Amino acid sequence: MARERLAHVLAVWFGCGHVPIAPGTAGTLGALPLYFAVRPWGAGAVLLAAAVVAAVGIWAASVVARKTGLEDPQIVVIDEVAGVLVTLAAAPEGWLGTIAGVVLFRVFDFSKPWPAWAAERGLPGGLGIVLDDVFAGIWAALVLLGTRAFSPC
Repeated sequence: MARERLAHVLAVWFGCGHVPIAPGTAGTLGALPLYFAVRPWGAGAVLLAAAVVAAVGIWAASVVARKTGLEDPQIVVIDEVAGVLVTLAAAPEGWLGTIAGVVLFRVFDFSKPWPAWAAERGLPGGLGIVLDDVFAGIWAALVLLGTRAFSPC
């Protein structure tokens, strides 16, 4: 019972998943305190945080999905947290980089380009719930890195 409660709290990212409108966006924004806490240690620390959140998220999302009987419950937003952290690891420091990363992540999370859609449809339980967002985060990070590489500034 305590394990299920812990899984629920983590899966909904401390309540973000219970926001009635756009819980995925709420979960994405709910990742920002963790991002700002680890960003001073560099992109590697942000990626490490993303990996830890993804691993914990796979477990927590699986528990909540099993308990609710839904393949991908809307209240589960820890996947957005992991995905946006992947994106933000590639973002330039500062508010503009953070905003660009959040917006790009939401675009790719919504559009689900391959392999995100394949992960969502083909992987079981928490694995599919979390990895589709991680792949969306990778796409958004690649756009940020490409933009930075070809930017005149």
